[in-house]
Amino acid sequence: MVETIELEIDDSMRAMRFDVESRTLALRTVPVPEIGHDEVLVRVEAAGVCLSDVHIAQGLIKPRHIRTGEVTLGHEVAGTVARIGEGVAGWTVGDRVALQPLVLRSDGPRTLGVDYDGGWAEYVVTPASTLVAIPTGLAFEEAAIIPDAVSTPWSAIRTTGQVRAGESVGVWGVGGLGAHAIQLLRLVGAAPIVAVDPLLVARDRALALGADAALDPTAADFLAQLKDATRGRMLDLALDFAGVSAAQQQTLSSLAYGGRIVLVGLSGRPITIENSVDFSVFKHTVRGHFGQDYSDVPELIDLVSWGRLDLSGSISGVLPLEEAADAIRRLDEKIDDPIRLILRP
Repeated sequence: MVETIELEIDDSMRAMRFDVESRTLALRTVPVPEIGHDEVLVRVEAAGVCLSDVHIAQGLIKPRHIRTGEVTLGHEVAGTVARIGEGVAGWTVGDRVALQPLVLRSDGPRTLGVDYDGGWAEYVVTPASTLVAIPTGLAFEEAAIIPDAVSTPWSAIRTTGQVRAGESVGVWGVGGLGAHAIQLLRLVGAAPIVAVDPLLVARDRALALGADAALDPTAADFLAQLKDATRGRMLDLALDFAGVSAAQQQTLSSLAYGGRIVLVGLSGRPITIENSVDFSVFKHTVRGHFGQDYSDVPELIDLVSWGRLDLSGSISGVLPLEEAADAIRRLDEKIDDPIRLILRP
């Protein structure tokens, strides 16, 4: 029997369960999950609602390792350690933590809230290796979004995009990921930073966050505006956080010689390069991006702690767990144009 250090916890908990086949959400009372060797039970204090959750609910993204049955969504999670399994060292009950959303395995990564039960629940089990300590001055709501909404664009910018200071960068989609990308691009010295979004409120937000220009992708003279905004250079890098075909095609026509595209937004739809000749002649590249490295989350927590990154404006609303379906609807329909909505079990 696994020995644990634990607080007194009820046998059951509430969890928002997603039926993979019918694509429906239901709040259920389920047993509190048991922990195994090297695992920790975390009491969830805040869980983010991501556009990926919307796409899962719509069937555009399907869990790769769960084909039937139910799974608890939620891959942006912060909380407190509630139970500690055998073999776990360095953590105590009550520690404040954020969860790395990826579990690295020899047969590929597993994603919290997609491939195994996530944080839209009162408790979640996770390998101890995924825990990241958060300081007392960092709110759970802000800590919860760092493992994806902040670390994914950070990794896309630095690791996949390999942005260098002085490079011109375009950001398609100024939602939860794109808004943070603009702040992070300023940290690494990108210039100019051009935000691209059809919503005026999103473009205004981009400028407030530090974008040098904010363009409407539906404008008839979009490319002329982009050329003017970059002083004739066009873009060294285009980051697609929108995950829609129109944005992907527009990024291809926006690149400078040798320019590159990083596709971050997930849609499940085909990617088409309509003009393969220009793509080759101008030495363009397209790279996919997913998730983050394990070093990104603690690094970002340090940046927030030192005041280099302000996430206080990123929390657009906090809802109870039972309103998860409404949170998905609000994010999908861009009601009040949220950056991140948080569920609090």
